[in-house]
Amino acid sequence: MDRLSRINLDALQSFSVFAESMNFSTAARLLHISQPALHVKIRKLGEQLDLPLYQRSGRKLELTAHGDAVARYGRDLHARTEGFLQVLHKGAEDQPVVMAAGSGAYQYLLGPALQRFLAKASVPVRLLTLDRAGAVEAVRSGKAQIAVAPLETVPSDMQAHALSTVGQVLVVPRGHPLARRRSVRLSDLAGSKIVVPPAGAAHRDMLAHMLQSAGVEWEVAVEASGWELMLQFVSLGVGVAVVNACCNIPRTLVALPLAQLPAMRFYTFYRKGLALEGELARLHSLLLAHGNHWQGATRK
Repeated sequence: MDRLSRINLDALQSFSVFAESMNFSTAARLLHISQPALHVKIRKLGEQLDLPLYQRSGRKLELTAHGDAVARYGRDLHARTEGFLQVLHKGAEDQPVVMAAGSGAYQYLLGPALQRFLAKASVPVRLLTLDRAGAVEAVRSGKAQIAVAPLETVPSDMQAHALSTVGQVLVVPRGHPLARRRSVRLSDLAGSKIVVPPAGAAHRDMLAHMLQSAGVEWEVAVEASGWELMLQFVSLGVGVAVVNACCNIPRTLVALPLAQLPAMRFYTFYRKGLALEGELARLHSLLLAHGNHWQGATRK
């Protein structure tokens, strides 16, 4: 009997639950078993695979690289099994389409495609609002079948299709000294008050890094979450902002290309091996067909 055939699938599922919290007590409670029983299951799973699945780091437990792969496989297997059972009992036609994307992507990139899809959708549709990391994890775990997000590199376990390349622009009020320019450079932002996302946000980290590298001093005008709110503060004269070029810019503001900043490459992506069929295939086709609609619709 080979190693794969000896894997306890119940232990595999239990380990994937444990991996979510890295806490035996929490996982045991969710699985409705005792903590010692869960310890035994996971220990035997590691012995069956002949691999260390987790390790202690200070006072915390953390997954090894092998453990992370096993946990992802367990979540994937559970999601596939649930989907298979639903198909058996309800039929494939009732399976919902679940997609993940960020709020900005829904608002500025995906509207026309989703409008056309939802107008004729023959199955339930669930739209999850998640950041890039959350969207990737949702697809990996089976919580979403397909996702849209900007990717610097495509994960090795994903099939991806280019959707749109979105540059970045500086947005200023029409009366601003830079408003008559055709484009600007980072050096033009010296001394500016800039509306930025909260600390830790990927966009803010990127902008701060680029400005620092260019030797540009600036200050935070106000922290705001979401492009729409950032643009509102620019309209109020609080400061200037750097946003994705796909945003709908109010007519009271001017958007100036910032070529020194990296463009965002948005992709549709889904798990390798997933066959796009039926409504899921129709959604994917519509997403790709309308991925660049924003280029003619960036004015309110």
